[in-house]
Parts: sequence; structure tokens; C-alpha cells
Amino acid sequence: MEMQRAVEIFNSKDTYKVNLEGEPVWIEQIDPRNGMATVQVGSRPTNTLTVNVDRLKEGE
Repeated sequence: MEMQRAVEIFNSKDTYKVNLEGEPVWIEQIDPRNGMATVQVGSRPTNTLTVNVDRLKEGE
């Protein structure tokens, strides 16, 4: 995913499907300077990862 699109999704009031390697994730935080995103994996709030935005896919 492109950084600009990740920021748009993060700032949107709408809900978008975003996946990390086939797993649904929720974008918790964006770090545009470093190209990273902190995401919640699945429905467990304590299961977070910080990954390169390029690894995120929209709508799968």
C-alpha cells in the first residue's frame, strides 16, 4: 500500500478492509517519516505489530 493511501484510510471516518499477509488488521498509528504503520491484528487489541506500509493490502 502507498503511504498516502494508508494515511487516507487512517484519517477516514469510513471503514476499509486492510490486510497484512491475509490477516485483517486495523491501522492504529502511521509514521510517514519512516514508512511504518502500527496495526492491530484481528480483534485482539493487545496483538499489535509495527510494519512497513508496503506490506499492507487494501480490500482483500
